[in-house]
Amino acid sequence: VLLTACTVVTPSGLSVTPSPTTAPTSIPLDEGDGAGFARQRERMVIETIERRGVTDKDVLNAMRAVPRHLFVPEAERDRAYGDYPLPIGYGQTISQPYIVALMTELLGLKEGDKVLEIGTGSGYQAAVLAHISGIEVYTVEIVPELAESAHERLKSLGYTHVHCKQADGYYGWPAYAPFDAIIVTCAAGQVPPPLVKQLAPGGRMVIPVGEPFGVQSLTLVEKDEDGKVRSRSLMPVRFVPLVRKDESSE
Repeated sequence: VLLTACTVVTPSGLSVTPSPTTAPTSIPLDEGDGAGFARQRERMVIETIERRGVTDKDVLNAMRAVPRHLFVPEAERDRAYGDYPLPIGYGQTISQPYIVALMTELLGLKEGDKVLEIGTGSGYQAAVLAHISGIEVYTVEIVPELAESAHERLKSLGYTHVHCKQADGYYGWPAYAPFDAIIVTCAAGQVPPPLVKQLAPGGRMVIPVGEPFGVQSLTLVEKDEDGKVRSRSLMPVRFVPLVRKDESSE
């Protein structure tokens, strides 16, 4: 389970998403992105992202542009722009829009950056990253069916500069390291050392850190130009855990 639901923890409690049973299907953009969905996206950005403090124009434009409803199962499309996670099949979910935007903004991306995502899921976060001009995206997913379907979906929607791989995300993607930014969309008990090693000097990593199935801390990891690493906790969140292919190796 490499990519699953995440919600920001609020004082009223934690949000739990039921286990999904169906995966999203690919629909050509011109067939699936009607005016009604565009209006919903605009409302999503204004009411649930901008009003909560996300200000990066590139991130906001990406959230306005990427057709989130094409990254969820057809039965969930009417709910695609609500600020909550949704099931995408194989026990996985797509994260709520606000947390996608927030984590993307925290990366501090600039043109020419190379980004590694751990946990492709349906491909939505990768599409948001790829929509930012000049960004090269590498994404790793442990569930074979999701890895394959996300690759086909991203390709069909024109995100040709997203590179997909089916593998254990704990180890990152060393063949293309170092990365200017790393985003991890599942909780780890600690920051995986292979990912720290693959972070470029001056790079940033955003990752939820904490106990599985509980409250974790959204953590920003920064590596300075001399290779010194520092991290700081930003806010409480709840993600399901990063699960390894061989759990006994953790």
